Amino acid sequence: MSIYDFPVETIKGDHTNLESYKGKVVLIVNTASKCGFTPQYQGLQAIYEANKDKGFTILGFPCNQFGAQEPGSSDEIQEFCELNYGVNFPMFAKVNVNGDDAHPLFKHLTAEAPGILGSKAIKWNFTKFLVDREGRVVKRYAPTDKPETRKRYTRFALRKLCLPLKVVDFHSRRSLSAGRAVSLLGAMHH
Repeated sequence: MSIYDFPVETIKGDHTNLESYKGKVVLIVNTASKCGFTPQYQGLQAIYEANKDKGFTILGFPCNQFGAQEPGSSDEIQEFCELNYGVNFPMFAKVNVNGDDAHPLFKHLTAEAPGILGSKAIKWNFTKFLVDREGRVVKRYAPTDKPETRKRYTRFALRKLCLPLKVVDFHSRRSLSAGRAVSLLGAMHH
């Protein structure tokens, strides 16, 4: 089973599936507008902008299960994301990610990539799942793993998924070659 097998609803209310993302590396994130991690939208959008033309996308799934931090309607969520963070990566309708009412996609994601000590429950907003080009879940990231730190996302994608990500040095704002990025990220990992 892959992520392509699950029906989803876009933030605009259209019913679809994730088939159109076949062949892309996908980062799936449960999001919220009133969370301490909400500023991660900025880092996610930067990664998306830099790599969307290279077979990479981010899919945002708003969730109100953690401290009622996503109380708005789909229109309110979309407006908030666009106005405050310039988000234009695909966003979907609000879902539950835990419990009996969890969306089947998130049941699949958590089964394929359990958290710490094998826990399947998502602990908070902005948990992230990296999916390969065949729709297989390959990595789970905690809410505290910020997109802009690069070391976990880009290192894994560059080495394991053969994705030619554009990596930006956030201090100098210059692009790095893939080889230099892997070298730097490897040093950061140790």
